[in-house]
Amino acid sequence: MSAITATDPAADPAAAGASGGRVLRGAGRLLRPLGNLVTTMAAVIVLWIIFLQVYNLDPLVAKSPADVWRYLFEGAQAGDHRSLVASGLGRTLLDAGVGFAAGLVAAVAVSLVFVLARSVEQALLPMAVVIRSVPLVAMTPLITLVFGRGLLATTVISGLIVFFPALVTMSFGLRSASRQAADLCRAYGGGDWMVARKVMLPSAVPAFFASARVGVPGALIGAMLAEWLSTGQGLGYAMLKDSSTFDYDHLWASVAVLTAVSALCYNVILAVETLALARFAPASRPNG
Repeated sequence: MSAITATDPAADPAAAGASGGRVLRGAGRLLRPLGNLVTTMAAVIVLWIIFLQVYNLDPLVAKSPADVWRYLFEGAQAGDHRSLVASGLGRTLLDAGVGFAAGLVAAVAVSLVFVLARSVEQALLPMAVVIRSVPLVAMTPLITLVFGRGLLATTVISGLIVFFPALVTMSFGLRSASRQAADLCRAYGGGDWMVARKVMLPSAVPAFFASARVGVPGALIGAMLAEWLSTGQGLGYAMLKDSSTFDYDHLWASVAVLTAVSALCYNVILAVETLALARFAPASRPNG
């Protein structure tokens, strides 16, 4: 009975304090992304207002945060306005999400091949650099010609934007694995792929999440570019029509909603990263 009492956190103030400290630290790690989101949106609103005041733009064209709020949440047609923005946003998020996942998975796979087979890296990396140097706007008509005007073309366009930065980041993360741990794995009979799975990939978890955070806004930009130049769907195409039909209320509302969604997705990934690193790599913490 005494042993049970000694290990009971309720009976041990030190253990209870340590448990409470862990809970508070965990709550703090989860609240930090929320604080980042609030700070980011507040900064965007302040810069938005300052921009309008400094350049003294025509109110017919330049809409303030208050104008966007009234468009989306006040008046008899606010519900229709929200539905219109939400329908375009849903399509853009689908396009961006598929492209984001495809680009990130491809970057992980290719970076693994590059790290394990240096001859393949030496042969293909110059080609990747050449492709990356070509503006995506110039490549979009060719991609559309090859892959059509549907989801596949959008996936390729947004995936390319995610792929190249993630490839560089993941390659660096994989190469940062402990050489001693890799040698130990090989000493027990592990091959290159075993070393990659047991040593390199766990070491590259921070690089993976960094690639994911950077890739979120890139995927949204790529999806909107594809919608603008290729598919004729989503907020990308809707915003193009807004500029020609002088529907600036919808245009600015779409930009505001996309900015908020991009910041939200970034901080959701940051929260997942914080939990993952706290569980599997306590020494590595995201900077936010």
